[in-house]
Amino acid sequence: MSVDPPQPVPSHPVPAARPEGTTSGTTASGAGRLLSRPVLAWASWDWGSAAFNAVMTTFVFTVYLTSDAFGGEARASVVLGWGLAAAGVLIALLAPVTGQRSDSGGRRKLWLGVNSLLVAVLTGLCFFVFPQPEFLLLGVALIALANVFFEFAGVNYNAMLTQISTPSSIGRISGFGWAMGYVGGIVALILVLVAFVEPVFPWFGSDTTDSLNIRLVAVFSAIWFLAFALPVMFVVPEVPRKEKAAQLGFFASYGLLFRRVKAIYRTSPHTIFFLLASAIFRDGLAAVFTFGGIIAAGTFGFTLSEVIVFAIAGNLIAAVGAIGGGFLDDRTGPKRVIIISLIGLLVAGSAVLVLGPGTHDVFGYTWTGDTTFWVFGLMLTLFVGPAQASSRAYLARLAPDGEEGELFGLYATTGRAVSFLAPALFAASITIFGEQRFGTIGILVVLLVGLLVLLPVKPPAKVATAVVPSY
Repeated sequence: MSVDPPQPVPSHPVPAARPEGTTSGTTASGAGRLLSRPVLAWASWDWGSAAFNAVMTTFVFTVYLTSDAFGGEARASVVLGWGLAAAGVLIALLAPVTGQRSDSGGRRKLWLGVNSLLVAVLTGLCFFVFPQPEFLLLGVALIALANVFFEFAGVNYNAMLTQISTPSSIGRISGFGWAMGYVGGIVALILVLVAFVEPVFPWFGSDTTDSLNIRLVAVFSAIWFLAFALPVMFVVPEVPRKEKAAQLGFFASYGLLFRRVKAIYRTSPHTIFFLLASAIFRDGLAAVFTFGGIIAAGTFGFTLSEVIVFAIAGNLIAAVGAIGGGFLDDRTGPKRVIIISLIGLLVAGSAVLVLGPGTHDVFGYTWTGDTTFWVFGLMLTLFVGPAQASSRAYLARLAPDGEEGELFGLYATTGRAVSFLAPALFAASITIFGEQRFGTIGILVVLLVGLLVLLPVKPPAKVATAVVPSY
């Protein structure tokens, strides 16, 4: 039986979590309704981010980077894995102060815009990654660095969740945001397929010389992301400036971070336990999408067109899962949704690993490798969305009014502190076993550990509201 650490009574007033149906001074007008203007503007960023998540890092550009043109799938996959691992280390070191200082300085929305712009620029620069081995490091560096700024933007974006929702609608609005990202991915991938990969009419963007069509996908993705990132900048209000905290120096901000972690552990230890558990399983969730398209192409022999078709179907299933999981979250709580999702992911991922690309006889039916990836790959996408959305909603339920950014800064910090784990284990598994397929082992290990760490964590309804010092 586990025993919680002692929780002394604070010497200062404890800020209560936002009561049902109330809003803060920075809450957008009309917040809480699923299809309200602030929710749609906020979710538009998720829609636009699909161009980076689905097109660039999952189903198109990283598949291009790990093709034979860059020195072979195994070598390129290892380089990409280590590149993303390095990006994770950089995020872990810098995310604490970037999120903290943008909140305290009243610049949450400003830095969301700045970091989104940097992601778009780095994405567009991928146009210059030509299909030659000597350009592999450039491509990996651009994708890895874009991941860094994308995570910085995500800190501010997630912190806005409580500004456009109420406690009774957090789950479904968080799920709606993820679903918008998946549907945006569907639209973006269809446009990429019919305009660049298998164009329905000839134009200069369909030219395959030096992979011009694929390199132009990077330009398309940059424009798409930037365009749909704009609405939230005009609709959701900025947070107020916290004068004393904003005056902290860069390194002093780390001292504040450590004081806040200690204070949260004293007053709400299960908040820390959840941050640690989610850090692990969220890294596994990210790896499912990051390496899904790579495995489809390298292990199961999918062509780029087939990868994109699978991605379209996968995003549709993921959107359904995110919306359904969001409504279930509001009814039964986020912890149950996360546990169910992680178990589903482990079952589906194990099937992909064990069955592999081979052909099997199942009760007289010929089960091919393509069938394996379609069935269990889509099953993976079904469970990723609910786990992601409910993880975000779990923490939002614990955030005291006006201190959402600090908690989501810790959310990003703890998440990225281990963000090298799944990419590193993916790369190491390939190195050890010599085949790309076995990279799945590393992802499954991360998901399993995350699930085991989550099991003893209390649901948010039974967790005390965290108390953090303002400076």
